[in-house]
Amino acid sequence: MINILCVEDEAAIADTVVYALETEGFQVNRAQLGKDALQMLQSEQDYSLVILDVGLPDINGFDVCKQIRLFSDIPIVFLTARNEEVDRIVGLEIGADDYVSKPFSPRELAARVKVILKRSQGTHTVHDETNCEFVIDERRALILYYGQALTLTRYEYLTLKYMLAQPDRVFSREQILAEVWSEPENSLDRVVDTHIKTLRSKLRMIRDDFNPIRTHRGLGYSISGCVRES
Repeated sequence: MINILCVEDEAAIADTVVYALETEGFQVNRAQLGKDALQMLQSEQDYSLVILDVGLPDINGFDVCKQIRLFSDIPIVFLTARNEEVDRIVGLEIGADDYVSKPFSPRELAARVKVILKRSQGTHTVHDETNCEFVIDERRALILYYGQALTLTRYEYLTLKYMLAQPDRVFSREQILAEVWSEPENSLDRVVDTHIKTLRSKLRMIRDDFNPIRTHRGLGYSISGCVRES
């Protein structure tokens, strides 16, 4: 499931955002303060997009966006009562992907989110003459799937790269946890399941007719497909 972080201090507006997105099948977590949002984005929880209010109680949303851009290129949608052109321009110039003014249509917001997520999956496109499903570019810490760059978190990238090193081999949760996580002793086996689930979702956004990751009940996971390095 795709996870979205909603950073909004007004409960009624946050409830509207959560309802609109969860109706479309997204999972939404909430934060009321900018500092909390920054901590959540740097934790093990994986997010695919941030909806960010400009008028937060502790930190201006523009400043939160600037700080996020220091460590992540996650898509950001500003949600604000401001409607002046200069604010929209500033928001986009500092790294936001879209700007929605209050009051807003929940259905329009959900539609914009889906468009941005789809676009972020296909930011980089290459023509792969070898027809391999996966291309690993270690120099850029990037993995391409059917010619499109996957937008991956650190642990998603490392998990996928680890499994692609030996296609069709069955990896147990314990093996993946030990090889990928920096402090496996402080993590639960289920965190692997969560990352596999988000990887499947991101792969499905590019090819919804093929699932290269297989679950082997009681054993673990394997991945199939041609792999080459760039």
